[in-house]
Amino acid sequence: MHLTILGATGGTGRILVDQALAAGHKVTAAVRRPEAVTPRDGLDVVACDVRDPAAVEAAVAGRDAVLSALGGRFTPDPVDVYSVGVGNAVAAMRRHGVRRIVVVSSTAIQPDGHPGGGFVFDRLVEPVVARVLARTLYADVRRMEALLRASDLDWTIARASGLFDVPAPTPYTLTEERSVSLYTARADLAAALLEAAAGDRFVRRVMAVSTVSEKPNILGLIWREGINRR
Repeated sequence: MHLTILGATGGTGRILVDQALAAGHKVTAAVRRPEAVTPRDGLDVVACDVRDPAAVEAAVAGRDAVLSALGGRFTPDPVDVYSVGVGNAVAAMRRHGVRRIVVVSSTAIQPDGHPGGGFVFDRLVEPVVARVLARTLYADVRRMEALLRASDLDWTIARASGLFDVPAPTPYTLTEERSVSLYTARADLAAALLEAAAGDRFVRRVMAVSTVSEKPNILGLIWREGINRR
């Protein structure tokens, strides 16, 4: 397949590009700073601000699928990168007849929380993160999911839990709607995005990606991935 990857220089996006090329796919990396991407066989790098509809259209036209690894940091300021970026991709896909899109979302917007978090996490940690530190970010994630659900495209929403790094994919678990772990390794998330794009198991469905064999410290993860990156 010829894949367009949005957010290709982010933590998950870089891994996704590597895995896609290793699997033999042709990749268009749509990035704001092309100089940040190392040229390789099978990789096209295009300058693209996802808020620019014309730039997104140029990155999407003629491709087989779009994978969004767009992400943001915890902030009290308004966030729109998810809904605007994916919204521009959806509009471009409709114009050019591209049907398949897989996007990274978050299990933090699950209505019933995470399994096995325990009292401190469920009653203290997660509410502070979801309703205070990352309130505007998760509001935009919800807007992104809503616009995909309202579209006629073959979408898959890939919800990730607390993101962390491992050297290579683990035996991750895919479930519909609700995750089975507090954690998702970026390598597992990238592999799941490619798996979803190549198949039809989760077309027009929500796919939760869970890492079950590795368990980082949850408070350290929140500090490292959210608060300390602000």
